[in-house]
This record gives sequence, C-alpha cells and structure tokens, in this order.
Amino acid sequence: MTVMMEFEYRVVTFGRQVSREESRRALADAAEHDGWELARTRLYVGGARRVWLRRRIVRVPRRWVDAARA
Repeated sequence: MTVMMEFEYRVVTFGRQVSREESRRALADAAEHDGWELARTRLYVGGARRVWLRRRIVRVPRRWVDAARA
C-alpha cells in the first residue's frame, strides 16, 4: 500500500509590535490544537517576523477507498 505524504502550508506574519512571547504563544496554540509544525522563520529589518507552518496531508489512493466499500 502506497500512501502519499503531502504538506499544507500556512504563512503567519507578526508585526514589530508583537512581542516574542505573544508570537511564541500563538504558534504553540496552532501546533497543539491544529497540528501545525514550524517549517521556516524569517526576521526582517523593520522587526517584522514571518513564519511558515506546515502540516501533513495523508492521501489514500483511490483504489483502497473503493476496496473498503466493497
């Protein structure tokens, strides 16, 4: 059985007025409740932070779904 693993991505931007603790808390909530994991972080000159989150998408091939219905 071949299961294809794909990722779904979400980009979150925090302005310079958002503290590190507030952004950490928001990312921890996204990880705990929605299954997101940290993929990449970028800190810009003005102080803004951009964070890329990802989570796995498991797709089962169609033939296995049809066999389960039979």
